Amino acid sequence: MTTTRTDPPWEPPLDGSEQEHLLGALERLRASFRFKADGLDGAGLRHQIPSSSLTIGGLLKHLALIEDFYSTHKLHGEPLGDAWDGSGVGSSDEWEFESAADDAPEQLYELYDGAVERSRQRVGAVLAAGGLGQPVHAATPDGRHASLRRLLLDLVEEYGRHAGHADILREAVDGVVGEDPPDGWSPASGRFTFA
Repeated sequence: MTTTRTDPPWEPPLDGSEQEHLLGALERLRASFRFKADGLDGAGLRHQIPSSSLTIGGLLKHLALIEDFYSTHKLHGEPLGDAWDGSGVGSSDEWEFESAADDAPEQLYELYDGAVERSRQRVGAVLAAGGLGQPVHAATPDGRHASLRRLLLDLVEEYGRHAGHADILREAVDGVVGEDPPDGWSPASGRFTFA
């Protein structure tokens, strides 16, 4: 018997494995963040509220960097990859937030969407080779390695923090509010897909 899924594609399972719930929570946060960032022009992506220097464009670039950093260096000890070559990453602690103001909307959406896609592929390959408890490259100074579970939970935490920032910023740009994307939503900009 084949069943048709009626939940939105970003909805975590109601009753699944630990891995399904963890990845489902991450995908829901990715979709919520991407919904809040979607369809903005340069002015919208650079818009700031008086109490903060954060912008949605800066968050797109920051989370793109986080996706690639976690799925390359923290996962395997590898360099960030071609998307970041010659970019100036690491030139300051706030580089991605500051430099996003100089990027075209298409560049920011492509950078973020590509990073999510690469991260899904890299994490998926590691999960196919073992479970959430397997060690990753990231380690404490005394040599204790984090598990893949911890790496993914840290990524969920990063998204939780910045999805909240995006809520406030997007409402200030054009009044868009809401916890999850509306039913049937798909991005108007970029190439973001659902897992």
